[in-house]
Amino acid sequence: MFRLSQFVRELLEPGSQRKPGVPPGPVVIWNLIRRCNLLCKHCYSISADTNFKGELNTEEALTVLNDLKQFKVPALILSGGEPLMRPDIHQLGMAAKELGIYTGLSTNGTLINESNIDEIAAAGYDYVGISLDGLRDTHDAFRRKEGAFDDSLHAVKLCLDAGIKVGLRFTITAGNSHELTDLVQLSEDLGVDKFYLSHLNYAGRGNKNRGDDAFHRTTRDAVDMLIEQAIKDHENGFMRDFVTGNNDADGVYLYQWALKNFPDRAEHLREHLIAWGGNQSGRYISNIDNLGNVHPDTFWWEHTLGNVREKPFSEIWSQSDDQLLSEFRMQPRPLKGRCGVCQQRDICGGNTRVRAFQLYKDAWEEDPACYLTDDEIGVDPSMYSERINMEAMG
Repeated sequence: MFRLSQFVRELLEPGSQRKPGVPPGPVVIWNLIRRCNLLCKHCYSISADTNFKGELNTEEALTVLNDLKQFKVPALILSGGEPLMRPDIHQLGMAAKELGIYTGLSTNGTLINESNIDEIAAAGYDYVGISLDGLRDTHDAFRRKEGAFDDSLHAVKLCLDAGIKVGLRFTITAGNSHELTDLVQLSEDLGVDKFYLSHLNYAGRGNKNRGDDAFHRTTRDAVDMLIEQAIKDHENGFMRDFVTGNNDADGVYLYQWALKNFPDRAEHLREHLIAWGGNQSGRYISNIDNLGNVHPDTFWWEHTLGNVREKPFSEIWSQSDDQLLSEFRMQPRPLKGRCGVCQQRDICGGNTRVRAFQLYKDAWEEDPACYLTDDEIGVDPSMYSERINMEAMG
């Protein structure tokens, strides 16, 4: 996750933001339930409106929570499927809060209404993220349900009225990128102070529909717009946070933008970006799925590290005999192709590895979603094209 607004503030006012540090433990995204009332085109968990057998019960989940506390997990995101379809979701949310863990709820928002908003508020979530992937027609098509946009927008308003910190989430594709500006304006009109732009990742239905991924030019335009908006927010005293996810090249792009627009501050910004370190899958980002399987992140369900029914999460995450996990934690990582010779990989950390795996069946090949030019990452094309040509010949 790239906190774009935070780095823009540091660029505009050097010394105003704390330099990123090493967290005490990994952030855990926990897919508590796989059932969902929607059938979204980009769903990495391939959820559906049916019960899935073998999911952790309340007692098992509470045991996991206590282990996460002992392991110093700083933040927990409760997700699905649709987490509000799990009867004990607020019990688990409250338990996590009582343990002192920052707890977020990730929902499509369609099930939030007047009958349960008080219960959601009472649970004390630090943050509720609600997805809006375009305006009405676009969002409903994306989510494959008519009326989904209106229901989710109503949920946002209910959360704000109840004093709940809420943010909008937007997954950019070729089919909805033209409505990003409208969604950003909507967030401002509503008074929402967090906007999360997710780049498409190749997992689940997101992998099946990867042909819908945004073109590199479209991605650059989107990030440009967010940078400009973050600057306007700062100038107007509006403390809205723009955050991006699933494409750590955004950090390198911001550095390149700073070289052109604030050349005297660009290297200072780069120091903060290096301290951030880019992709943290397998290091400080982790995932537990609905069956209790532990993965390097939410998009690596094809690779299981262990199961919390058999071993505590803390023990699974601390192991050293899993090759992929060990490679995730290498400094530098064993990157290949264009990523392997990139001069800015100390910022992005090699970007998102699952896209390379899905396309090349090699987690360490170059990320096809990197939208930086060869000049911007300090690469001579012959440095990686020669290897590719040799492999093609033999």
